[in-house]
Amino acid sequence: MRPPPTVVRRAVIDPVWPPVAAAVALVLLLVAAVSALAAPLTSRRRLLRFSLLGALYLILDASLVVCCAVLWLRRPLASRRDAARWSRRHQALLRSSLALLLAAARRLLGFQVEVQEPPDQDRIAGHPLLVLARHGGPGDSFALVEMLMSRYRRRPAIVLTERLRWDPGLDLLVGRLPSCFVRRGRKDAVTTRLTEMARDMDRDDAILLFPEGGNWTPGRHRRVIARLTGAGQRRAAADAASNPNVLPPRPAGVLACLAGRGDLNVAVVAHTGLEDLVGPVSIWRAVPVSEPMLVRWWYEPVKALPRSAARRRDWLRLQWAIVDSWIDARKAARIPRRRDRVGAQAEPAGDAVPDALAGSNLDS
Repeated sequence: MRPPPTVVRRAVIDPVWPPVAAAVALVLLLVAAVSALAAPLTSRRRLLRFSLLGALYLILDASLVVCCAVLWLRRPLASRRDAARWSRRHQALLRSSLALLLAAARRLLGFQVEVQEPPDQDRIAGHPLLVLARHGGPGDSFALVEMLMSRYRRRPAIVLTERLRWDPGLDLLVGRLPSCFVRRGRKDAVTTRLTEMARDMDRDDAILLFPEGGNWTPGRHRRVIARLTGAGQRRAAADAASNPNVLPPRPAGVLACLAGRGDLNVAVVAHTGLEDLVGPVSIWRAVPVSEPMLVRWWYEPVKALPRSAARRRDWLRLQWAIVDSWIDARKAARIPRRRDRVGAQAEPAGDAVPDALAGSNLDS
């Protein structure tokens, strides 16, 4: 369901949302209190954990609406310097909100992020960056945005689905930063916006793009293969079937960003640990989460990228095949560790990287 027009969101939804969110958060806190009394009867206290995190999210989201309103009322007359200050304040608000939310998720749900960085990571400093990330599992986009802002001191320009405009705090805050809300059926408008975003980047900016166009799930992966097969795209369907851990990347957004900026370097981000959490039931059963979200990225300088659009499409498919192989290797490495935890005799798997990664910028 598409979100309502901007005037409806600003005049109706935004003013109503803070008291509604506060009321629902109060109900969740009451549920948490009752659950805490029953905590000795439960081993994992899932209801307590989710109720507290839900209440925090609602309070935080309502606070974002209020803070954005205050910033709008205090905004001085438009000028280039004032626009920069306006952007920095919203960046700080986004960074602190995500840091608080992820800290709560770590404490309540066991959600953790581990990052494996290449040895040449310092080469990305001082240059605009296009970040191409795999999309799989709940909360991965929040974690990646927070990582870009806190760990790498980047100002992210985020590409996200238009459905997220139903979240008032996210709609207001991200809408005031460089961003692109993707609406289905408006491909030309989206690619034009991405080209403009890339053209306007500063040296410390980073565009975060999810080329798969949606969150990976086994069901979505099967539907993509069926759709490609039904459309007669047998080669694309075979490629998708051979990479079961990712969805086929869509090149239009990547090509638009690269066309808008000739010096745009690329970072490809793979991650694993959350892909088995594909629905409410699996998430409920997994909490507290035992596996971290393991992130590994590698750097592709602009001079190493192909020049033609056709070869860039092939390059993108290759990168996603590498992402799939890396995920396979990590899944295989987790099995012996799980056996070790239950007393089985198994040799450590280490951080093996499959032969398919040979020759790439990944290092094992």
